[in-house]
Amino acid sequence: MRNDYFFDAELARDNLVKGVAELAKKQGFTKVVIGISGGKDSTVCAAICARALGAENVYGVMMPDGEQKDISDSIEVCKCLGINKKTVNIGKMHEALLEELRFDAPIEGEFPVTFDKESNVNVGPRLRMTTLRYIAQYLGARLVGTGNLSESTVGYCTKDGDTSCDFALLLGLTSVEVVEVGLTMPELPRHLVKKTPTDGLSGLSDEEKLGLTYQSIHEYIRFGTCGDAETDAKIRAKESGSAHKRNKPPVIEPFPEA
Repeated sequence: MRNDYFFDAELARDNLVKGVAELAKKQGFTKVVIGISGGKDSTVCAAICARALGAENVYGVMMPDGEQKDISDSIEVCKCLGINKKTVNIGKMHEALLEELRFDAPIEGEFPVTFDKESNVNVGPRLRMTTLRYIAQYLGARLVGTGNLSESTVGYCTKDGDTSCDFALLLGLTSVEVVEVGLTMPELPRHLVKKTPTDGLSGLSDEEKLGLTYQSIHEYIRFGTCGDAETDAKIRAKESGSAHKRNKPPVIEPFPEA
């Protein structure tokens, strides 16, 4: 970390709590829904919302895709914060979708779809978003976006999956800064705040899958460079290639100006 960099984690925390409370008052909602993965981002989001709205108004949803080995971490988050919790296993939904795609036996006259690993990895986040949207609408609640600035910058997110939300709570913070904010909150278990980030789908850590460290991404965002030209170029390429995930869809005008 550079000597001229100062991040006031407590001030950031308090501003986020205040921001959620003010948005709730402005828009007239009292409850929020959060997908709880047991990782730092959803953990910190849940804690901030509990402070802003009261734990009784925060609904944490755990959504394993079949078996989730670290589901106990998600349960621990809900328990230590005293928020509402519910488990919805999306495994059967995922299996049903793959079956319906008929990879091996397409209907005559229709184009075939074969199994694709990356497409399949993104099914989980999209099924989770459908689940969260259902629950949020049922409760009359807002859906909290838990993605951080580091993930968004390099496109480490699923379009129409975890990018869909009613408000984004951590998009102003890098992954490194989210940890710092979490460490200011005594109600959160330290091992969950510092837990190695994974997508829970590929079997790899975020950094292994990205081929980048979150520290490098943090420095690129805050200082314009991480100090290594090759790594900067890699981050820049991912940032450019994932712009479509951050921007609104382009509108094709029926009557473009001459």
